Amino acid sequence: MPENTKTSDGKPRANLVWIAFALIIVVVYFTGLTIPLVGPDEPRYAQVAREMFLRGDWVTPTLGGFDWFEKPALLYWLEIVSYKIFGVSEFAARCGSAIFGLLTAFSLWIIGKAATGEKTANDFPNWLAVVAASSIGLIVFSRGASFDIILTFPVTAALTAFFIFDRRVEQGSAGKNAFAPYPPLFFFYFFVGVALIAKGLVGIVFPFAIVGLYHLLARRMPSKMLIASLFWGTVLSLLVASVWYWPMYRANGWKFIDEFIIQHHFQRYTSNKYQHPQPFYFFFWVLPLMTLPWLPFFLAAIWRAVKGIFKRKTETVQPEDLPFSSSPLLLFSTAWLLVPLAFFSLSGSKLPGYILPALPAALVLTATEVWRFAARSQTRRIALQTTAFLMLAGIVVAAKFFIAPFLHEETVKHLIDTANSKGYTSEKILNLHTLAHSAEFYGAGRLLREPDGKQKRLYGVSEVIAEMKQENTDQTLVLIPLVYLSQLTKSDQLDAQVLDDNGDLAIVLVRLK
Repeated sequence: MPENTKTSDGKPRANLVWIAFALIIVVVYFTGLTIPLVGPDEPRYAQVAREMFLRGDWVTPTLGGFDWFEKPALLYWLEIVSYKIFGVSEFAARCGSAIFGLLTAFSLWIIGKAATGEKTANDFPNWLAVVAASSIGLIVFSRGASFDIILTFPVTAALTAFFIFDRRVEQGSAGKNAFAPYPPLFFFYFFVGVALIAKGLVGIVFPFAIVGLYHLLARRMPSKMLIASLFWGTVLSLLVASVWYWPMYRANGWKFIDEFIIQHHFQRYTSNKYQHPQPFYFFFWVLPLMTLPWLPFFLAAIWRAVKGIFKRKTETVQPEDLPFSSSPLLLFSTAWLLVPLAFFSLSGSKLPGYILPALPAALVLTATEVWRFAARSQTRRIALQTTAFLMLAGIVVAAKFFIAPFLHEETVKHLIDTANSKGYTSEKILNLHTLAHSAEFYGAGRLLREPDGKQKRLYGVSEVIAEMKQENTDQTLVLIPLVYLSQLTKSDQLDAQVLDDNGDLAIVLVRLK
């Protein structure tokens, strides 16, 4: 991120500011990763990686010993490496996501350099990276053990590589050095392959569709070099992806194709099978909110783009007020924004993180307006830098003092820790009138499961007694909502001892009378 620049009054002080921002951003992204795993996804993915880690298996994901073919392996690989380095922990489960978040911001710094040109002395790339790294969307998803940021980085890296290639071809670099466009073109296809291992087919659909739409918006044909590369480049992408797909197919056959490709790609997209319905316009408000605290600048960028579209050809064109010709970058960012937005808006299943691959494009548009605003005066520049700093500092303060208590009811970590501290470390953990998703990680190996591997939910004391008899045990642990607690404590067939509660669920030791 740092760049050898000077302030407008000739002082080299600005360079030190950007270096300080780079260091602060790295610290922020690795701060607060130790809070308990929450939601249905984080504990599940962390546990899948732990099972692969304990088996020494880098190919087949499992959950509770059952095949888990919902997602590809890249997140699990990052978690396995972190487990090897740091041990199995929340920090290790999230470490790869934090790294990929930082790499996403760094990729945008590179694309800013490509847009401005290597010989142009300005701080637009630095503003772009800081705007990206301090946006709420990138910060939040870089702190979670989930696949959204794991897909976003390789897609961003691939599109950054393509943009560098495109600029070199359009600016005639190929004529001066015929080899110059090939390295970025190679990395475009390489990172497409990585994106395939990150989250499946969208890893190749998005980059190819975005490049295609970019050429349509620019009203020009792809270069001969790009067309010629489609054969060897696609082969390269598939070879990279085959590092996981081929051994996975060899080990699991048609079951892998059916569950991963058919069910978790096509059925997830075309139906509400996985129960994430949202209206068509869902991402049209989710994506702008991800740009906070820079939302006004994102809206200004959209307004400027809309005015540009409807501007009459007879009107005088205003001179470029950016330190570079913005047209290629803005056209490319527009294509980048529209493809995921249209794709996921038409999907039958919608979650906020799905739109994250479009966020880098939104941040490029946002950063152009931020730069315009900051360039008008030193006061504005300092105000915006202060905004970024306060955003980053606020994340650290929240992570240290507020987030963990706020999530107290969202995790069963300390409930199971309490049971373990009292010596109940091997008892089965039953879910009564609830499904405690975080127990996947904190109660691993002790949960009751359905024949398909999902956690089993019990609906009455009689079912608890039946499961205890089937397991041939006279005591077990039960997770139960507080509103149903009396069913255990007033049962004439069980002795129930409440060990702890989190305000929503209680963990109870029950014994047969």
